Amino acid sequence: MNFPQIHLAMDNSFAAKRWTKPGEWAAIIKNLGIECIEASADTEADPFYCGETYLNEWIEEVLKACSSNEVRVVNFFTGYTSYRTIGLAHPDERIRKRIVYDWLGVIARVAAKVKAGVGFYIHAFPESVLFDPKAYTITKDRLYDTLAEVARLAKDAGDVPIILEQMYTPHQIPWTIAGTLEYLEEVTRRANIPVYVALDTGHQTGQHRFLKTTESDLVKRLYNDEPPPYLGADTLYDLYEKARNGGEAKIKEAAFRISEEIDAYSHLFAQAVDCDLYQWLKKTGCYSPIVHLQQTNGRSSSHLPFTSVNNESGIVNPKAVLKAIAESYGNPISEKLPPRVEDIYLTFEIFPHTYDTKREIFSVLAESVRYWRKWIPRDGMLLSELID
Repeated sequence: MNFPQIHLAMDNSFAAKRWTKPGEWAAIIKNLGIECIEASADTEADPFYCGETYLNEWIEEVLKACSSNEVRVVNFFTGYTSYRTIGLAHPDERIRKRIVYDWLGVIARVAAKVKAGVGFYIHAFPESVLFDPKAYTITKDRLYDTLAEVARLAKDAGDVPIILEQMYTPHQIPWTIAGTLEYLEEVTRRANIPVYVALDTGHQTGQHRFLKTTESDLVKRLYNDEPPPYLGADTLYDLYEKARNGGEAKIKEAAFRISEEIDAYSHLFAQAVDCDLYQWLKKTGCYSPIVHLQQTNGRSSSHLPFTSVNNESGIVNPKAVLKAIAESYGNPISEKLPPRVEDIYLTFEIFPHTYDTKREIFSVLAESVRYWRKWIPRDGMLLSELID
């Protein structure tokens, strides 16, 4: 079994609006004990805001800062601004093309010059699509074609791998393990180029809100005149409300109809396995060159640091993370999926509060690094060495 090399990295989004020059954030990250950097577009590297001419000058600054601080940028990642749009799933081809060629294409060319990967999330399904199964199928199919186009563009830029982040709600795919494997298989096939996924240790916190109910649970709730569970489509909520206090026959009929119609909206529901960080790592870790690290209690994705206080209630344990990733490399190899990654960057994605002071930010970042360095003392160690 071929295990990957493991590296600790840090996203420089913590530096947004504070330490915006490459020389500044590179020095800070080096002083924290990290040599691998994920550059966020939010930290003054957004193609729409900056333009390619500026970014070419920015590249020179980055390369100089990396050389003088003995660090390297290993990935570029889209930021919060682009996350707010339906982007690559937009019904207007002009919008999709603009994002593909004027945003991701520029980032891919920048990434190629520093030998980095491209991580991104720039799409969502509006409600008009999400609750129309036919429109959803059409839009998802078109999205896969668009992602394949991005993959080909990134390859042409210099063999830059694309790494799509997984999310945790139905309108932002992939948000389930099965959906992630489908994305990996479908886009790899359509592009004829391997594509990958970025996992986040806090992106399993929403799926529990979208679990599929059972017919027996519906009957019980209706008998007790309880509020409905999550049903997805408005038509199913309407059926439920009409059946409340409607007598045994009406209740059983409504429960049966709702359960039957839920299957038409299967894309709106998660399974219990999708709520479990470690199941994600066990099933898809070997296809994840980026794993964003945040501490979480399992109920919110707050991008908390790994402080002693947060770790007491947190579910993200370094040893368990490493073992779960190792298990993914023991799964049967599928020719339909991309080759397993040889390097994994466990990347701190910690978001400070706007009101946090410099000392507070540096303190929690430093504590987070010390905590993880207990398990990953040196970058580039084989996963097999770390779990022995």
